[in-house]
Amino acid sequence: MSAKISPLAGKPATEGTLVDLPALLAAYADLKPDPAVPEQRVAFGTSGHRGSSFNRSFNEAHVLAVVQAICEYRKQAGVDGPVYVGIDTHALSQPAFESTLEVLAANGVDTMVSAGGEYTPTPAVSHAILVHNRGRDSGKADGIVITPSHNPPDAGGIKYNPPHGGPADTDATKWIADRANALIEGGLRDVRRMPYAQAARASTTHAFDFLQRYVGDLGDALDLDIIRASGVRMGVDPLGGAGVHYWSAIGERYGLDLTVVSEVVDKTFAFMSLDWDGKVRMDPSSAYAMQRLIHLKDTFDVAFACDTDHDRHGVVAPSTGLMPANHYLAAAAWYLFQNRPGWSPDAAVGKTAVSTGLLDRVAAHLKRPLLEVPVGFKYFVPGLFDGSVGFGCEESAGASFLAKDASAWSTDKDGLVAALLAGEMTARLGRDPGEVYRDITGLLGDPANARIDAPASHAQKQKLSKLAPGQVSSQTLAGDAITSVVNQADGQPIGGIKVMSAQAWFAARPSGTEDIYKVYGESFRGKDHLAKVLEEAQAMVDQALG
Repeated sequence: MSAKISPLAGKPATEGTLVDLPALLAAYADLKPDPAVPEQRVAFGTSGHRGSSFNRSFNEAHVLAVVQAICEYRKQAGVDGPVYVGIDTHALSQPAFESTLEVLAANGVDTMVSAGGEYTPTPAVSHAILVHNRGRDSGKADGIVITPSHNPPDAGGIKYNPPHGGPADTDATKWIADRANALIEGGLRDVRRMPYAQAARASTTHAFDFLQRYVGDLGDALDLDIIRASGVRMGVDPLGGAGVHYWSAIGERYGLDLTVVSEVVDKTFAFMSLDWDGKVRMDPSSAYAMQRLIHLKDTFDVAFACDTDHDRHGVVAPSTGLMPANHYLAAAAWYLFQNRPGWSPDAAVGKTAVSTGLLDRVAAHLKRPLLEVPVGFKYFVPGLFDGSVGFGCEESAGASFLAKDASAWSTDKDGLVAALLAGEMTARLGRDPGEVYRDITGLLGDPANARIDAPASHAQKQKLSKLAPGQVSSQTLAGDAITSVVNQADGQPIGGIKVMSAQAWFAARPSGTEDIYKVYGESFRGKDHLAKVLEEAQAMVDQALG
């Protein structure tokens, strides 16, 4: 159960094998999925359907079927406003965008596409949906985002955001996936489609300036005046992602000292450093993948990066270097709930079941409710929509929070506001987020945590996702009495298992987006104790899996 760190980890991507773009694009059009093979069917993970055209898991047939299914779903759900469509910089995103538009236009759906062909971050789509729907009882909008998030360059992805602006819940995604698979099994005969050139000129296709809408409203979510007045020097690496042109627009509009390290878009992502497994992965929370920005930590007062669709963030502080995601999330929650007087005193701290237990202690110290949910940002959507959750976060560096007046800002993960919050924090407190984190742990305890990623087959992932508390027979965890064993959070299955003591916990679950499983562990007794926790986690899960 231990992940093998590749000898190439952290080295330039050019030392590995870069994706063959012509072959990838040819495979999108030429290879047909076999619906009898589970890995080739449409399956929505924690955030949409993802795969690679090489593996017949993300091909033209998948996208055509998914979008036709979305058209049918929104019709039966009574959603009759426009669809806002976003697209990231992955190579497969452009042909998938064309397939998407072909189906939407043929179905007569009003479609808002980015003006001038600009790339569109996930949070810009979420925010546009929320703004459109404000005060409406009819004509409500929803959205489609074409992205596999931080996944490798050969990946493609598509996800659906209903009128609440966030990721669709399981009921919606199951309906869409089931219908899409039926359409593929039927040879796509019931898919309506027109040629792309015709779809692009259709009367239902409209240009929309996502960038100006999002950038223009940013002051609703952040105190940009204090960042400007303090002169905090910020650096950002867009990692060649969808927000690549948003950052300079933000800096110019609000007069910020914000340096964009690079605006290069290269669909092989050859400028990256290789991740833990020697693959190119645009993960801003990975020290292996973030080498370019880590080397600049002393150049700025705070620096940050976002993944390809800009729904995740990574923060580099001079005091610490790249902050582990859990560290920054704890600092962000600590700061926000003491500096957002417009929020309800009952607004909760939201976290996933595998995020740091320090967030539990932060919530208790600040006398805030805690909402713990399964992995998947969709579980925060209702609270971020109605203001009952002030800040929702997951340990994989995804977060969003309310606007300053407690209205919904983005009900999907927003890497831009989460990253820029580091600048606001530094400006107001005169301390970088790493120093803020140190202050919190001095008061509430300093947890050691780790996550192990390892390869897993489809069958292994299925088995792990169905573990029940009764399959764990141990009474202690690394010397402490086990206080609870659960496979649910907030009444929903977590897709794995979580074992807790008073000072430590571990959770094991399969990834919803890649062929890996993850074991998370944390201890408030230090790194040696954490090592024992993870060792025993391995034994318990191995025993439970037989």
